Amino acid sequence: MTADHDIADLGELEREVLRLVWRQERATADGIRAELPRPLKESTVRTVLRRLEAKGLVRHSVAGRTYVYRAAEGRGRAAARAVKRIADWFCNGSVEEVLVGLVDSEVLGRGELKRLAARISRARGGARGGGRGGTRGGGRR
Repeated sequence: MTADHDIADLGELEREVLRLVWRQERATADGIRAELPRPLKESTVRTVLRRLEAKGLVRHSVAGRTYVYRAAEGRGRAAARAVKRIADWFCNGSVEEVLVGLVDSEVLGRGELKRLAARISRARGGARGGGRGGTRGGGRR
């Protein structure tokens, strides 16, 4: 499922609650409230969770009388969508330009670059249909 709203558009409390849902994996309003850095009423936390659900960012199931929340998508996928949005805004959709900017401004360290290179190499080797060039938005260099 793709969220209806972008995480970058969330308020500070909504982002914090979503981070806790990701961390806890199966979260309740009471469990989230206990981990928030400031004291809030449980009803406030439930309201934030309902808003996140209305925005498509979390889902709930019911265990007894308790709502149990899970993220609608993983943190990595949400982050990828946010980076894609940045690429669209600032770099005419070029994720490569964003990555080059991260490297040039030394946001990515040597270790991170090595891990990314290994991950790209594995993705190319394991991609369907011959493994070269990938299938998502990048094509060949």
